[in-house]
Amino acid sequence: MMNFDESPEQAMLREAVASVAAKYGHDYYTSCARSGAKADELWNELGAAGYLGVNVPEAFGGGGMGISELAIVVEELAAAGCPLLLLVVSPAICATIIARFGTEEQKGRWLPRFATAELKMAFAITEPDAGSNSHNISTTARRDGDVYRISGTKYYISGCDEAEAALVVTRTGSDPDTGRGRLSLFVVDLDSPGVEKTLIPVEIVAPEKQFTLFFDGVEVPADRLVGGEGDGLRQVFFGLNPERIITAATANGIGRYAIEKAAAYARERSVWGVPIGSHQGISHPLARAKVEVELARLMCSKAAWAYDSAADAGRAGEAANMAKYAAAEAALGALDHAIQVHGGNGLSSEYGIADLWGMARLMRTAPVSREMILNFVAQHSLGLPKSY
Repeated sequence: MMNFDESPEQAMLREAVASVAAKYGHDYYTSCARSGAKADELWNELGAAGYLGVNVPEAFGGGGMGISELAIVVEELAAAGCPLLLLVVSPAICATIIARFGTEEQKGRWLPRFATAELKMAFAITEPDAGSNSHNISTTARRDGDVYRISGTKYYISGCDEAEAALVVTRTGSDPDTGRGRLSLFVVDLDSPGVEKTLIPVEIVAPEKQFTLFFDGVEVPADRLVGGEGDGLRQVFFGLNPERIITAATANGIGRYAIEKAAAYARERSVWGVPIGSHQGISHPLARAKVEVELARLMCSKAAWAYDSAADAGRAGEAANMAKYAAAEAALGALDHAIQVHGGNGLSSEYGIADLWGMARLMRTAPVSREMILNFVAQHSLGLPKSY
């Protein structure tokens, strides 16, 4: 039975998060980003209220809800001009994977702190020579008695300067027939001896920074292995659909923010005696952007529902990829129109629009590129031959 209405609990969650986010807003977000500060006040207030742990199981202090509810939280923050990247990786990927594949001891150690948002965890999979091909991961973890020793390089890892630990994807062996890596996941404390972080300067205005991580024989206790050794690829893919869905929710929030700002300006700004919004050259592009963002929101809701209901894992993957594609395109279109509506003011820091361009543009490329999504749809949805 199809129902496009949110539940009363979801509606209350959306209203509550929007209320908290409005207290901070885009000026707070950009002030943190430009000064090098972290959005700790916003993060801590949301965490104390339980909003950042909505998808953590109730048994471990969380909300016991799903990715649908986390998407609501993320979208409302972005719609207030506060798109937080760590929400894509810490609760969406890391908490999800640990809740599904962790031992009871691991769940008890980390999930309660995810539930309160006290724990921030980065996700380290990308490598300079691996890119979208996770089979080529070269960061190794070698067993040495009761510990593993991790060596290798990860890059474009978000928030390593504020995260306590990282969920690191490593190679613990190779398939003898294909040569593909047998992957394993480890929770690695980022203050461990042998871990080095190097800042990557990027043209993105955000409190979270990007880093290259170097692991030089980092000693990790064997009890930090999440799931079975060599089964990491399956575990990673379990967390990638939430990553795509939460990225889509972030982009949808950015799109809503841009449209609201542009529509308000178009109602107030007058030229030749009438508001500029009365001209179809202004109103039609904004109306089209509104349509595209709402379509992307519908796809995001479908993807989150499919993931949470686990009715069909394959369809959840298709929907998650489509949602991420649609939302990234819609957000960029909305921002472009919003900038154009503002004229020269669209590029002014005072109006708080152009500074979101880097974030929105990132979402066309990461966590999975537009081209790889089209490859996925061509192969899995259309049954076309694999192109790579």
